[in-house]
Amino acid sequence: MDTIDDKTAAAAFRRLVEHLRLRTDVQNVDLMGRAGFCRNCLADWLSEATGGALSQDQAREAIYGMPAAEWKARHQTEATPDQLARMEASVALNEQLRRGLAD
Repeated sequence: MDTIDDKTAAAAFRRLVEHLRLRTDVQNVDLMGRAGFCRNCLADWLSEATGGALSQDQAREAIYGMPAAEWKARHQTEATPDQLARMEASVALNEQLRRGLAD
C-alpha cells in the first residue's frame, strides 16, 4: 500500500498531535535529535500545507494546543550540548537524505 487516503491520514495526524500534546516531557531538541523532526517542524509543514492560510504562529498554536511561547515557558528546558549536537547531526542527515531523494 503506497498511499494513505486523506481520511485515514487526517485521523493519524490528529492522533500524533494529541500524543505530542500529552508528552510535554519530550523536548523538541530530543525529537529533532532522534527523529529528525519536532513540533515546530510539524507546525511548519501544516502551515505550508495550507498554502499560508495558517501562519506559522497559528500552526504552532494548533500543534501545541496553546501559543508556542506559553508552551516553552511551561515545558521547555535548557538544551544540553549533547542534545544540541544530536540535533545538529540529525538536521545534517535530513539534508543528506533529501539530496539523495532529489538525485
